[in-house]
Amino acid sequence: MQQIDTLLDARWIIPVEPAGAVLEHHSLALHDGQILDLLPSEQARQRYQPREHHQFPSHALIPGLINTHTHAAMTLFRGLADDLPLMTWLNDHIWPAEGAWVNPEFVHDGSELAIAEMLRGGTTCFSDMYFFPDITARAAASSGIRATIGLIMIDFPTAWAAHPDEYLDKGLKLHDSYRHHPLIRTAFAPHAPYTVSDAPLSRIQTLAEELDIPIHIHVHETASEIEQSLQAHHQRPLARLQQLGLLSPRLLAVHMTQLTHEEISQLAVSGSHVIHCPESNLKLASGFCPVHALDQAGVNVALGTDGAASNNDLDMFSEMRTCALLAKAVAGDASAVSAETALRMATLNGARALGIDDITGSLRPGKAADVVAVDLGDIETQPLYHPISQLVYATGRDKVSDVWVAGVQLLAGRQLTRLDSQQLRQRAELWRARIAASDENHQHHQP
Repeated sequence: MQQIDTLLDARWIIPVEPAGAVLEHHSLALHDGQILDLLPSEQARQRYQPREHHQFPSHALIPGLINTHTHAAMTLFRGLADDLPLMTWLNDHIWPAEGAWVNPEFVHDGSELAIAEMLRGGTTCFSDMYFFPDITARAAASSGIRATIGLIMIDFPTAWAAHPDEYLDKGLKLHDSYRHHPLIRTAFAPHAPYTVSDAPLSRIQTLAEELDIPIHIHVHETASEIEQSLQAHHQRPLARLQQLGLLSPRLLAVHMTQLTHEEISQLAVSGSHVIHCPESNLKLASGFCPVHALDQAGVNVALGTDGAASNNDLDMFSEMRTCALLAKAVAGDASAVSAETALRMATLNGARALGIDDITGSLRPGKAADVVAVDLGDIETQPLYHPISQLVYATGRDKVSDVWVAGVQLLAGRQLTRLDSQQLRQRAELWRARIAASDENHQHHQP
């Protein structure tokens, strides 16, 4: 018998590749951080002698979920300013709060809180865009989660950098320091076409080609963004990005609630990826991303939660469900975006967008052992006819029991193995007390 690190026996395994497969009474053999084998449990017990053997008689094993758009540290602004229009929310609450509070300590504590929440919800990889990305990278690396860290770029000075050259210099240093890290990748993260001018965008385009990394940017988020671009540049933001050479398989275009048929075709031809954040778009009334039309056109659509200040959670199960339901209403077609498609958007499509689909996103031998166990045995998921439908339409993140990233168990029976939940709660409460007081003071001084 072959000695291996871990054997996971499960009632169902949903590998995502091949599409729609649901394997009953199968096992995953994990060794040296990778999936060594996927086979019927009977055979697995005869073939392998594991150091750790886990049995999941009522669970489905799925690939770790990939949250392709986050502002992780913004967990500390969760619920600070709700039920407000986007620009009021930004100008009167979020930007003043960021100006007052965002520093390395804030980003460390907020990122750790986010990582803990994501792991408990079955997310094993996230793609982030925020200030002090070096701090978020460090928090991710020490917690054991997989991450693509955005090298932020914005035209104006912030606590992180004073001008575009400094943003780029700091970003390139960060890229260099994580170039050979097994879990941490980088992407350029220019904030949006309306906050980054042509010269820095052109430089980013050139550097992204040289370094072979993605470009992660908010685009076509609201109707007013389009109007402003037409006034300032006499063209829509996507046309401007196309002119600057940014439309390519490197581009992760986030939100995309305002799209014409021509633009959908352009995205498909260029191989650009769309990152759909349905709940944040709904909450801020930003508009509807035409997900079904994009999917039909062959555009790779992945899912993200956005930040906890505009969602208000980092829950990819909820995001899958909302994505599938909303797509049906927008398309006027109940068969649009099936449960299987929504699960693919939350796993393999995210990996493809980040350029790591050879490493993660599905349960295939040779890929990293990024695995999530979801208990489908409770009252709320009975009776069970179709496990994939049940995962998307009837299951919550609270049913995630165990999580592995690169073969390391980071959640065991709902308990985090590397992060201290009690300490995270205490630090979150300290930040709440400070930030709440300053937000109230800020409101009192508003004209």
